[in-house]
Amino acid sequence: MAKNVTIGQSKVTTTPLGLGTNAVGGHNLFPNLDEQTGMATVKAALDSGITMLDTAYAYGLGRSEELIGQVIKNYDRSKLTIATKGAQLVKDGQSTISNAPDDLKRFVESSLKRLQTDYLNIFYIHFPDENTAKDKAVAALQELKDQGLIRAIGVSNFSPAQLKEANKNHQVDVIENQYSLIHRDPENHLFPYLHQEHISFVPFFPLASGLLTGKYDETPRKFPEDDLRSQDPNFSGSRFKAIVESVNSLQPIADNHDATIAQIVLAWYIKNPAVSVVIPGAKSPEQVQSNVKALNIVLSDEEFNTIDNAFKSFE
Repeated sequence: MAKNVTIGQSKVTTTPLGLGTNAVGGHNLFPNLDEQTGMATVKAALDSGITMLDTAYAYGLGRSEELIGQVIKNYDRSKLTIATKGAQLVKDGQSTISNAPDDLKRFVESSLKRLQTDYLNIFYIHFPDENTAKDKAVAALQELKDQGLIRAIGVSNFSPAQLKEANKNHQVDVIENQYSLIHRDPENHLFPYLHQEHISFVPFFPLASGLLTGKYDETPRKFPEDDLRSQDPNFSGSRFKAIVESVNSLQPIADNHDATIAQIVLAWYIKNPAVSVVIPGAKSPEQVQSNVKALNIVLSDEEFNTIDNAFKSFE
């Protein structure tokens, strides 16, 4: 079993594999979600030894947090790592992004109530706004950290320049941004700074909306207009074909470990020294139980490099 990791320079520790919960109560993101299945998925993760749950107000406008709050009441809170995010200010049905200190404090207070807990292990500013000085936003979270309401300070969807402004006083513990084997821009533009500043990194979309799981062949796919994949350039043309070819090349490594390609890809993140926690989403307990097996896969350095090199041409 892979060792626990520490988040930034905080005292927060967690399993290197977590659960992304946008499909738990995220009715605004996915059609036809069943809330009982969502809660069972969270329970399956915790029962399997996962301690990190990653949620956000944006997942169902608080509904994901509410469902998670119902589940975690039955567990030892001190052994869980609850991460949530906030930045959406909703007034009269209109949503705007705010990083204003007073708004961030209200976001944290509201998340605590929905999650039915008295502290958050990690709170992320979910999106940057256009007006707030990022170091001032983080300073507000530092106040909450000093009060014990949050244990680690995070930002998400921040550019390298915005992160540097946010971390002016060395108070950022973790950043959650897009990164995967087919979205590798952070390797050059973000990772060196994170290493220098001892800031943890959590990638979102690690399985690239299922593209890195091995479930697609090279047959072109058409998705309904309301499906996010219909607008994703990864799912069309020569790029889609190249991704599928690279994914299929991992089958011998999967066979060597009696594992699925998805499990091998997750094991690559777990071994990657630049990645602190990988948080694949799941829509069922069975998906969680399959993902958990990645914690017991130990890739050799050669296998790690083979996977890495198979996707080196992607940006």
